[in-house]
Amino acid sequence: MIADTSPINYLIQIGQIELLPRLFERVMIPGTVQTELANSRAPLAVQRWIDNPPGWLEIPETPDYAHLAAEGLDDGESAAIALAESRNAELLLIDDREGVRVATRRGLRTTGTLGVLDLAAAHGLVDFAAAITELERTNFRLPRALLMILLEKHKG
Repeated sequence: MIADTSPINYLIQIGQIELLPRLFERVMIPGTVQTELANSRAPLAVQRWIDNPPGWLEIPETPDYAHLAAEGLDDGESAAIALAESRNAELLLIDDREGVRVATRRGLRTTGTLGVLDLAAAHGLVDFAAAITELERTNFRLPRALLMILLEKHKG
């Protein structure tokens, strides 16, 4: 599985980053995403996490992504898409709507932060409503219609 910056960032902020290795074993991010996570504007917890990345996180050489420049994505999204394409990734973890559109158009399967929480809840790894409460404390933009469907799905 390949990940862009946003889902890693938010899963760290809500204390659920360990869901990734439990669901996917190994995760790859491009160096550009590593740089974005380490940026001084990133939350301190995120900076600390990427300063000492876990063993399940791989940061391979990123293929050239100049061919995605016209798509209007940021470098992290473009690099993640290029890495996912080059590795024939089964899944790309990305939240940005435009990034999802571009990735899907290029034949990649995507999910985002909410998708990870949904999958984890389905496997009994997280209380979905509690995770959403934590996510609401961040600046994550929750798509209300999708959120209502998922909350109803995991209502117990």
